[in-house]
Amino acid sequence: MIERFNFDVDWRAFSKWVFGLCILGIFGCGVVKCSVTFDTKALIINGKRRILIYGSIHYPRSTLEMWKDLINKAKYGGLDVIETYVFWTIHEPSPGNYNFEARYDLVRFVKTIQKAGLYAHLRIGPYVCAELNFDGFPVWLKYVQGISFRTDNEPFKVLIPCVLLLKWD
Repeated sequence: MIERFNFDVDWRAFSKWVFGLCILGIFGCGVVKCSVTFDTKALIINGKRRILIYGSIHYPRSTLEMWKDLINKAKYGGLDVIETYVFWTIHEPSPGNYNFEARYDLVRFVKTIQKAGLYAHLRIGPYVCAELNFDGFPVWLKYVQGISFRTDNEPFKVLIPCVLLLKWD
């Protein structure tokens, strides 16, 4: 099925790579060990009931040099969690051309959050509601024959990174 799109990219391998990158960013940055459960009132982290206060920082919309200051301001403002989208359109601007450099360095962003003592919540998408052209989907997708966005169709499922990984394994 992948061959009919004439892309020379192994999309399933790429999806596993991106998923692994996300997991590395969350858990591989110094290996955080904790117990997380919940009840009807709150999350329970390491035996303590917590109500987490979230804030959003979109890493591609600021420079590397700004991240530490932005995250510290969020922390001192009372946030426990920094959430961000993972922008497919930015990380794969053309088929098989991946960009995780400079301000698109997702792992570095998550490590910066962790160093500040906060949690990271990655919104992997693929759709992002963040005022981006094409809702965060790479523009090149519109040229894929038979694709229909945000629906259950084969061309979309073959190309989408991360989200369908669990169905593929």
